[in-house]
Amino acid sequence: MSSDLPRTAVPLGITDPVERARAELKAALVAIEEKANVPKRAARATRRAKVSAREFADRNPSGAAIAAVGAAVAVGLLVWGAVRLYTR
Repeated sequence: MSSDLPRTAVPLGITDPVERARAELKAALVAIEEKANVPKRAARATRRAKVSAREFADRNPSGAAIAAVGAAVAVGLLVWGAVRLYTR
């Protein structure tokens, strides 16, 4: 199997039906594992969000500050609303 192929790909040129079935099964199992591994997917998404936020902050520092204040206000309002509903 070539190293430049994704792990979920089946290589071309397999003529033996048994070997082809094994390669397809292996690719399907890897695809299922990739899809079902929620912590790994969450880590990747978090990493992408961090990079995006840093790039945004580098391009627009005042916009990043405003976004941070807005996020803090939103979280504060959410907590306040939850506490208010709980204490009723």
